[in-house]
Amino acid sequence: MTKTHEDTIRQYLDSFKVFEKNLNGESGQPIHKLRSEAIERFAEMGFSTRTDEEWRFTNVAEIAKRHFQLPVRGTLSAKDEAKTERFIFENMKGPRLVFVNGIFSEAFSRAPQLPKGMIVESLSAALRDNQELVEKYLGRYVSPGMNGFTALSAAFMRDGLFLHVPDNVVSEDIIQVIFISTEEEASFVTYPRNLMIVGKNSQVTIVESYVCLTDATYLTNAVTEIIVGEDAVVEHDKFQNESMNAYHIASTHVHQSEHSNYSSNSIVLGGLLVRNDIIAVLDAERSECTLNGLSVATGDQHIDNHTTIDHAKAHCASHELYKAVLDGNAKGVFNGKIFVRKDAQKTDAKQTNQTLLLSDNATIDTKPQLEIFADDVKCTHGATVGQLDGEQLFYLRTRGIPEMAARDILTFAFASDVVNRIKIGALRDQLESYVHYKLDTARAEHES
Repeated sequence: MTKTHEDTIRQYLDSFKVFEKNLNGESGQPIHKLRSEAIERFAEMGFSTRTDEEWRFTNVAEIAKRHFQLPVRGTLSAKDEAKTERFIFENMKGPRLVFVNGIFSEAFSRAPQLPKGMIVESLSAALRDNQELVEKYLGRYVSPGMNGFTALSAAFMRDGLFLHVPDNVVSEDIIQVIFISTEEEASFVTYPRNLMIVGKNSQVTIVESYVCLTDATYLTNAVTEIIVGEDAVVEHDKFQNESMNAYHIASTHVHQSEHSNYSSNSIVLGGLLVRNDIIAVLDAERSECTLNGLSVATGDQHIDNHTTIDHAKAHCASHELYKAVLDGNAKGVFNGKIFVRKDAQKTDAKQTNQTLLLSDNATIDTKPQLEIFADDVKCTHGATVGQLDGEQLFYLRTRGIPEMAARDILTFAFASDVVNRIKIGALRDQLESYVHYKLDTARAEHES
């Protein structure tokens, strides 16, 4: 560990003492024990380095040498208010929680009538109003010792989405949670912490967004826990379009019960360095998990997707499709692990990773993994890396389509395979427009 690294850790420890003092009475609650244990663990571990197998393709030295401060404001100026409208999916009815620089904004949030017993509120409010329920689940399925980022996020956790869907409730409305970064000052950090509990025979859709109104250099360090009850169905769509100077580190931990169905669609467009971890544990028979992801990176962006699907019980199925479109000097990483335990017989798992390179300087490190300890399973994985098909380009050109337009058509067709898997029409249409804009921007850079 370098002296610079040690100094940064010491600064975070000092920041934690200040953070602790500002908690007032909350520092005496059981949740604060989780924070205290987490900061101690962070002091021991520090930040991950490339000597760690799980981080050997992603260098976080630039993050480790900076000391990111907690933001000073959680409100929007009149000028910022108009800019936020493009990030809100207005065509989707239902609750909407907006967090500005990690702080809940009641003014921009929406709380319509909910089914009986269903709770959608900020985590800070839930710690006050539903403390026992929060404490029963918070931190149960994610260990702060997984890595330094997880530990640091747990130490400073304060707010995020709290969702509780009781048994036998089908929510027709969509839950939106939007994290907006607005600080103009560089080197600030937010620690969103989301906890979602979906009961037996229930169904819900959540859209989790991370966006920005600034080009500043900042860090988002988010942790999400999702508990999927027996026979429950959850669709979880995550959209990340932060500053091209920002760092985004996030982990999502999913625990599934019998006959449950969890599907995730992750769309990543922004961020200078992005690391997304998804860990799903199929902890009861006949549960099903689907993970889809699309990354579109240009310039010097680095986007790392790590997924783990843990087949802990028999008769479970998982499906995984991750795609990346890389241009300029962009770098992608995909590490997908399917873990089949000894007693998880009759497992059916499929994993596919595909990457489209639009420039000679773009690179991808892909590592699909199977660890199988059962003998009666069907598991497949595969990875492909390539450029646009010359014959397809030629075909479109012979139909009178200009070369750049033809490239756009083929590129978007490749990317839309993931976007089209999103079931919400309004969200799907808006995300398509974001992907088109990102690709158009990359083309303009080529032409300039």
